[in-house]
Amino acid sequence: MRLFIEGDARMNTGEDRYSRQERFIPFGVEGQRKLGESHVLIIGAGALGTSIAETLARAGVGHLTIADRDYVEWSNLQRQQLFSEEDASLRLPKAIAAKQRLEAINSLIQIDSHVMDVKLEELESLIQGVDLIMDGTDNFDTRLLINDASQKYNIPWIYGGCVGSYGITYTIIPGQTPCLNCLLGTVPLGGDTCDTAGIIPQAVQVVTAHQTTEAMKLLSGHPEALRDKLLTFDLWRNESMSMGVKHARKEDCLSCGSHRTYPYLSASHLEKADVLCGRDTVQIRPGRKQSISLQDTADRLARLGEGKVESNPFLVSFTTGEQRLVIFADGRALVHGTKDIAEARSLYHRYMG
Repeated sequence: MRLFIEGDARMNTGEDRYSRQERFIPFGVEGQRKLGESHVLIIGAGALGTSIAETLARAGVGHLTIADRDYVEWSNLQRQQLFSEEDASLRLPKAIAAKQRLEAINSLIQIDSHVMDVKLEELESLIQGVDLIMDGTDNFDTRLLINDASQKYNIPWIYGGCVGSYGITYTIIPGQTPCLNCLLGTVPLGGDTCDTAGIIPQAVQVVTAHQTTEAMKLLSGHPEALRDKLLTFDLWRNESMSMGVKHARKEDCLSCGSHRTYPYLSASHLEKADVLCGRDTVQIRPGRKQSISLQDTADRLARLGEGKVESNPFLVSFTTGEQRLVIFADGRALVHGTKDIAEARSLYHRYMG
């Protein structure tokens, strides 16, 4: 009995908490010390964000900041590992539910949570004092915003995405690697969403395993160990590919080139959402130019079986529940049935990415 009590007391002090990774020679005690002094910002607390947050909290990152605009739903529980049935029943904001669970996992670290839709003003307030930004988002407008802020403030960030059984990740170091804006149009970066194509949880876990390993290399002072390639995989097809993308870095890139203007930090490139006067409708205009196939969009939404799909040569209408999403070829959309901009954005990104 005495041995159990002594061991338990030792455990409660946290003295032995990180011993197994400290014994990993490339990381060591010094790596753990640096990890404990680090501050990581996680944008998004969905599948990727919760897995990232739990891994980094257990590893002992000293300060985690989590920002997310959404609340926990039952469909989240299949892959968003920090959440419980009670969280879904209460529709608890994801950032709050994540903080509560993480504090139960590791009480020795600082965890800040923000229930917010991260746009320019919010991001610039969140990144103060941050050593690394982790991508747990669900759309490219936010990722391009993160990318430009990363370049402007010289903060590394780790991109990740997954849908179906497919995943992709890349570590972006300002001044050394191509940025996300460089990669657009060069590599396959997106398309379907989890709500339109589904997802298996293993795809999430593989992406975040790579993301958080890169994070630990960087934060512990081992940039030489970073993977310098873009990684993609498809677990169901047993395929994986590691792609060298150094050639994709563009001298004239407006985000990271020699004459950078950080276009996605300017008002003209931000996603815009406006409540239409006199109507129960929100208009959403994406921050980057798009040209989408209305036929492909209609087919994709029809396969879901979640609502009524109608289309003509100019638009696609998708009615689900009490709301109707009308999509145009330039990516613009009208969300009928709500005046809540956050709710409209959530619906738009759920089905349009």
